[in-house]
Amino acid sequence: MNFDKMKDEWNNNEALSSEITAEVLKVKEAQTPIDKIRRQMKHEFKYQILSLIIMAFVPKLFNFSSDVNITYLVYYGIIVAFCTHYFYKFYNFYKHSYDLSLDSRKNLLWFYYEMKLNIELYKALNYIIIFIMLSFCATALFITKDNLLQKLLIKMPMIYLAINAFITILIIGIITEFWARFYYGKHIKNLKVIIDSLDEE
Repeated sequence: MNFDKMKDEWNNNEALSSEITAEVLKVKEAQTPIDKIRRQMKHEFKYQILSLIIMAFVPKLFNFSSDVNITYLVYYGIIVAFCTHYFYKFYNFYKHSYDLSLDSRKNLLWFYYEMKLNIELYKALNYIIIFIMLSFCATALFITKDNLLQKLLIKMPMIYLAINAFITILIIGIITEFWARFYYGKHIKNLKVIIDSLDEE
C-alpha cells in the first residue's frame, strides 16, 4: 500500500471540501440580503396598493366639480394602467425569485441584476405618475371656472408656473432616488459584495 499517495489524496479531498464549504457558506450568506429584499418588496407592494386606493378618493376629499372629477378619473385610469403593468412585472420577479434555486453565483447574479432593473422601473413609474398628475393639474386649471387657480394663472406669468412644476418634479425625483437607495440600496450592496467574493474564488 502506498500510504504517501493515500495521504496526498486525503489532503486534496480535505482542501477541496473546505473550498466547497466556504463557497456554500457564502451562498447561504447571500440568502440574508435576498430575504430582506423580498420582505421590503412585500411591504412596498402593500404601500403602493394603499396609495392607489387613497388616490381613488381624492375627488371626494377635495370636492371636485363634475368636469374636474371626470378629468381626474381619466388620468387616474392611466395611472392605474401604468401601475398594473409595473405590479405585474414586480410580482413576477418576486414569485420567480422563490422558484429559482439561489444556490449558485449565476442565480445570485440573476437576482441582483433583476432587482436593479426593478428599481429602475420603480423610479420610472414614479416619474410617469408625476408627469400624469402635473398634466391633470394643468387640465383642471383650464377647465375650472372662478377658481383660485384660475385667478393665480391670470396674476402669475406662465414662467412662474413652469418653474413651480420643475421644482415639484425635482423634489419628487430626489425623494424617489433617496427612497430607492434607503429601502433597497444597503441590501443590494451586501449581495454584490458576496457575489464579488464568490467571483474572486
